[in-house]
Amino acid sequence: MTELYPSTPSTPSRRTALRAAGGGTLLLGLGLAGCRSAVSESGATDPKAAAGPRRGGTVTVAVNSDFTPSLLFAQSNQSLQQRLLFNTLTRYDDRLRPQPELATSWEYAQDGRSITLKLRTGVTFHDGRPFTADDVVFAVKNLQNPLRAAQLRTTAAAITGFDKRGDHELTLRLAHPVNNLFDLFEFMIVTDRNSIEDAVTGKRLNGTGPFKLAKWSPGTGVSLTRNDTYWQPGRPYLDGVELRVIPQADALISSLRSGQSQLSFSVPGKSLTVVKNNPDLTLTSYDTGAGAYYLGVNTTVAPLDDKLVRQALAWAIDRERLLKQALGGYGLASAAPWPKSSPAFTESGRIHYTYDPGKARELLKAAGHPRLELPLLHVSLPGETALAESIQYDLKQAGVDVTLQPTDPATAQKNLISQNMPALWAMGHGFAQVQPSTLAVSAYPFNEAKNTSKFRSAAYTRIVREAWTSRATGAAANALQAGISDLLLDEAFIIDLVIRGNVQVASAKLHGVALNKFSYLNLDDAYLAG
Repeated sequence: MTELYPSTPSTPSRRTALRAAGGGTLLLGLGLAGCRSAVSESGATDPKAAAGPRRGGTVTVAVNSDFTPSLLFAQSNQSLQQRLLFNTLTRYDDRLRPQPELATSWEYAQDGRSITLKLRTGVTFHDGRPFTADDVVFAVKNLQNPLRAAQLRTTAAAITGFDKRGDHELTLRLAHPVNNLFDLFEFMIVTDRNSIEDAVTGKRLNGTGPFKLAKWSPGTGVSLTRNDTYWQPGRPYLDGVELRVIPQADALISSLRSGQSQLSFSVPGKSLTVVKNNPDLTLTSYDTGAGAYYLGVNTTVAPLDDKLVRQALAWAIDRERLLKQALGGYGLASAAPWPKSSPAFTESGRIHYTYDPGKARELLKAAGHPRLELPLLHVSLPGETALAESIQYDLKQAGVDVTLQPTDPATAQKNLISQNMPALWAMGHGFAQVQPSTLAVSAYPFNEAKNTSKFRSAAYTRIVREAWTSRATGAAANALQAGISDLLLDEAFIIDLVIRGNVQVASAKLHGVALNKFSYLNLDDAYLAG
């Protein structure tokens, strides 16, 4: 990976000009699968790939849940198609260094209170309208809109003014410095301001991305066709992309093995051994993980308002067994939310809670609740159900009987956002793979101002706000990150269990697949060999 920038711009301590050439050819070598240390675990190499990329063909992506238009601006397991239809301002490499996309260069002010973006010229939306600075202004204001479900609204809200210099230069003024601005730039899809209401109902998705919406069939999937006026010359190679909804794991695996689908990120970990030795398929692991699986706790439901009870639950779960049995060993057992690629990761945080049902029973007895009966909501997909059943078993050994409440993915996500959860729930979260402060100011389960657990703490607010607005580097930054981790582990309102392995299963004939940090699928350089 070529070093484009002299320092990480997310923590500017001086006036730093971060420049990159704006031509389309620069981006062609920035496939994030390579940048993110993606490692191919199995599968044969297609000798036809040596001939280089070829144009044509349609890739079918097997997904286990349907596109949900109302969640267009939220990161969820329905976000895979975002980068196929839309672009973002920047994208990270594996060291959290932003690379150009619709923004070609940027310059921070010395005080960290503004940033000037130079925007790519010659970019048009699918309907032919030119992309300009007004579209960036709209994208920011759209995320600031409380009607939108968008995890990074707090960061977007820190942008308080816009100064345009023509159509392709824009200064964003900030209320205060933030160290996760480039998280926002990679998360924030740039949509057409003239058709936004049609976008959130799925009627029209007008972006600047490599593919255009041909059809959305609710419950069945999304069909996309090549954008022949895409700003990257010669891209995409593919004629189209089909995202096909296959909720059952066995049927999804069968689709991959038969060649009906060429790509999926939805194969349950415990099922990966079925495809691992198939010579027609390749497995690729991404070191940022696929988010974390956690046990959420509603702190307004007694006795879960008692920290001792929450800590008892954290000690009660066998994370290593859960990782092995439910995820097939693909991931990392961890009491903290951070993948190993995160600057906030520590081994001491990972093993802060280990499996100790005896200690769990002691804490529950000390709190006056040796037996408990509680409901537990979980997503009604095979992999999530297996994880929830494993949690149910472990909690029962500690004296906590839980009743499972299977819920469809879209409803579960809406309940998460609206803080309408029962006493316990088991779901996955993201946002630990980028700047550490983003987790605590943006992710619904952790948001210090308004989280799904309804947990509030002056100490939590203080450490999160300090970490988010700090321009500290080195040891000082590490101390702030450790402060967030320590409080999360102590209060245990979110009980992290395992970092999911982010494993891509693809046809051996498919090359050039990439993901961004928010797991938006990038097929700009993808092609089918032979």
